Amino acid sequence: MSSILLPIGSRLIRSKILILCMSISNINKRTGARIRKLRKKKGWSQEKLALEANLHRAYIGQIERGEKNIGLKNLEKIAKTLGLKLKDIISE
Repeated sequence: MSSILLPIGSRLIRSKILILCMSISNINKRTGARIRKLRKKKGWSQEKLALEANLHRAYIGQIERGEKNIGLKNLEKIAKTLGLKLKDIISE
């Protein structure tokens, strides 16, 4: 992760930014893991999910690995494709 330059005496701000970035990354990883689990439960490949949701297969892989910050519209597409509601993807 790249460092953010802040004025001297701003260690607290830098720490909060770092915590926020780590939290977002963790959310992405948890959501991706949840999508992978639900996809595999249906016996689908990433390619099948991508095709059914009208998304790119590589994008599905990036989401499942927590590399992409998925938008709500795409998250809803994935949920509907898996026959779920958005809340079912977000909460376990």
